Parts: sequence; C-alpha cells; structure tokens
Amino acid sequence: MPTVSALYRYPVKGFTPERRDRLVIQDDGRVQGDRALVFRFADALEPEDATFPKSRGLALMTFPTLARVDLAYDDERQTLRLQVDDIDVEADLSPAGRARLADAVTAYLRTTSDAKLLDADGILPLGLLGDGRTARFQDRPRGYVSLHGAASVDALDARVPAPVDDRRFRSNIVVGDTAAWAELDWRGRVRIGEVEFEVQKPIERCAAITANPDTGVRDARLLRVLTTEFGQDEPTLGILLLPADGGGTVREGDEVVVDA
Repeated sequence: MPTVSALYRYPVKGFTPERRDRLVIQDDGRVQGDRALVFRFADALEPEDATFPKSRGLALMTFPTLARVDLAYDDERQTLRLQVDDIDVEADLSPAGRARLADAVTAYLRTTSDAKLLDADGILPLGLLGDGRTARFQDRPRGYVSLHGAASVDALDARVPAPVDDRRFRSNIVVGDTAAWAELDWRGRVRIGEVEFEVQKPIERCAAITANPDTGVRDARLLRVLTTEFGQDEPTLGILLLPADGGGTVREGDEVVVDA
C-alpha cells in the first residue's frame, strides 16, 4: 500500500522547504502557510489575486544559489530566520524587519554567481510581501497540492552522476511504496488520509530542478534526461491535486488509496 513518506511546506516562495509531520489542506486546495511570503523585485506590484509568477521575484529557476539559504519560519512569533555562510538574520514582519531580511538576501546574492542578475533594471531593492499566514504566492491561479513518488526520483537519480533527492522537486507530498512513474498514470480520485483529492495533471518541470539543494550549483541536466532517457514529450515529474470534498489534514505515514 502506498503511504506518505514525506511532507513539505514552503513558507517563502523560491526558498528551501520545511519538513512537516502534517499539512493542513485548505478547501481551496492550497496548503496552509505555503508560499505565504515572497521576495519581490522592485518593479513587481503586489498581486490582487492569489498568484505570483516566478518572473516577478526571487526563484530557483533564475537564482539557483538561493538553494543554499537555510530558512526557518516561526508561525506563532511570525519571525523568519535566514542562515547562509556568515549571514544569520532573524526578524519579524514589521517594515523594519522585512527590510533587514531583504538586505540580508541581497548581501548573500552579491557574493554568489547570481550577483550579476541583481543589476538588471527593476530588480533592486527587493521587498518582502505577504502576511506569513495566507498561502497566496503560487505560480498558478488554482491552489494545487503537488505530489511525486519517491521511486520516480530514485529512477532519475540512477541516471545522473549528481545527487538527486526529493528536495529538487519542491513537492508538498512525497509518496513511497509505488513503482517509478506510477503517479503519472493516476486518474480520478486519490484519498490521502482524511482528504480525498481529484488528480488534475502532471507537473511539467522547469530549470529549478537542475539546482543542487545543498550547493546551489546547476549540476544535472535533468530536463534533458527526463525527455531523452525516459522518453517524455515534456520534462515531467509528479502530479497536481485538488481536494474533491473540502480540505483536511494529511499526515506522514497516511495511506494513499488510488481509484482503480
């Protein structure tokens, strides 16, 4: 029986995940507290809806060295801590705190191979958007929950010399005890613990997955490997889900029941 082997939440869009033992799935399909903050570019306006394309702010797709930043968000205190190299900054979400955090991220990026990207028109100064609670900075208008099978990642890892693990794919739910790529064939409904989901579509991947989550270096041509080694028309790993009958809580170890 497939089971949930790992759960992840991403408090700040484009930054490192938080491993969780449970996720609260809202009725709209978004994970509570997921992508609740984002470092926006200077020329990016605050969105009126719950969508924020990667092109408007910091994201691994264009700034792979962000992968090295260790991030911790405290929901109760509403404080964000960023640690990388000699930088260790913790601040709240007041205007002064947001400025400190944005300055810290900028200072770190200035030391990396991504530094030149900061000099493009409209990038600096960075700003930190979001209330730290509301999930609203996803790429897509609908609040999808993302899922992939651990065996699919293992199959991809076996084809490249660089280390490949679940963190590269930034899914909310990782499922164990399935065959590689089995999730791509799921149709209809999937029950995970107390939440029943409808399968929406596979996830077409972007350059973010080429960044090593420990070093921030693009060390694997995974997009090409997915299409050439596994015969995919588009580089695909994982699927998107929406709750079918309201939200609920998904826990690590929950059974995953797929409609036959």
